[in-house]
Amino acid sequence: MTYEKVKNLKPEEFKRLCGVHPETFTQITQIVRSRSKTKLKTGRPGKLSLEDQLLMTLEYWREYRTYFHIGQSWGVN
Repeated sequence: MTYEKVKNLKPEEFKRLCGVHPETFTQITQIVRSRSKTKLKTGRPGKLSLEDQLLMTLEYWREYRTYFHIGQSWGVN
């Protein structure tokens, strides 16, 4: 799912998808964009936009279950 498809979601739906409010997403994007301007870029340019990369990362972090969480749900100490 691309940022173009999700940017028009209701704020509560957007937060449910990636874990942050749309305003927070915008702030993070601005910070990452300003930092990436000073970064030395090597290799091939990415195919995804910065917004799509950030959205994918946030969705991954929201859905990712660590071994700690898995162990807790199975009662392993």
